[in-house]
Amino acid sequence: MSKIEIFLNQITYSLNLRYYKYDLKFKHPFALAAGIREVTPVVYVELESGGFTGYGEAALPPYLPETQESVIRFLSSLDLDRFPGPLQADKMLDYVFSVSEKDFSAKGAFDMALYDLKGKMMSTPCYKMFDAEKENCPLTTFTIGMDKPKVILEKLKEAKDFNLLKIKLGGPFDKLIIETIRKESDKPICADANQGWKDRQFALDMIHYLEEMGAVFVEQPLSKEDISDAEWLKEKSPLPIIADEAVQTYDDIVSIKDAYHGVNIKLMKCGGMREALKMIKQARLFGLKILIGCMSESSCGVSAAAQLSPLADWADLDGPLLISNDPFKGITYKDGRIVLNDLPGNGIVKKVEN
Repeated sequence: MSKIEIFLNQITYSLNLRYYKYDLKFKHPFALAAGIREVTPVVYVELESGGFTGYGEAALPPYLPETQESVIRFLSSLDLDRFPGPLQADKMLDYVFSVSEKDFSAKGAFDMALYDLKGKMMSTPCYKMFDAEKENCPLTTFTIGMDKPKVILEKLKEAKDFNLLKIKLGGPFDKLIIETIRKESDKPICADANQGWKDRQFALDMIHYLEEMGAVFVEQPLSKEDISDAEWLKEKSPLPIIADEAVQTYDDIVSIKDAYHGVNIKLMKCGGMREALKMIKQARLFGLKILIGCMSESSCGVSAAAQLSPLADWADLDGPLLISNDPFKGITYKDGRIVLNDLPGNGIVKKVEN
């Protein structure tokens, strides 16, 4: 514990928790195997203490069990008066996790607001708290959802500054999508089937095809329930298989470790930055690769996840690039790589409201 942290721990600060709804709008309708949507509802969290404000975000795509109403209900149930200040982060998060066995997006939003606040009070970027080196930030993907060839080509133009493309698959036109991309670009691709392939032999055939087409890895090819088929596929696959829907929290890693080569860790799934760090350490013990990802989030949530990105093999943190109404400024990108700033906390600034 640093001297400044010891000093600040001796001071009592009141905590003020605020939250509000917001809808993020996509630049293009976003299509994946689960469906198409134009917006993602979110809840923003503001945790204020000692003249500082930490920000957090709960992004709530329709395939998650949480809603804006459930997040607000969870946050409104918290009793923070028992804590003298935000620097007791572990004790506070232990309490927050004890309130409910679920509500991971709500917990994640609170967690990132708490770390953002703590970092600001200590004048320290959060990546330093996690012993991460910002020079080690990985490449991040640029996501291209399922669409007609004409629209896919438009999205490729938007991805011109990125060197790793994430392609949403899992539908009847998978090969057409890949062939459309390959006519215009030879950049490496990461395929994400979102549980869209229903047969393990079909999945294996597709993976061999994707290897020929320059894929780096394949994410969640089969249903998250098909552990035995996933083990079979892992043994035969020429490409790394990354678990997404099959791994939500720290406790899931043990059950899937023999069925996948790596895991996609998202703050919205696991409950925040502290839990994500625990998952990274546990996954490494099993020799698993790490993809640090996001939902369709703004710079608020993505910048929090990016604090952990130097500890990962790959990043899928392009959320702010896919939306048109980001209310925050945070991480930037250079040559397709995440660039962390040296602002305290999660490195985010709330834009001035018009």
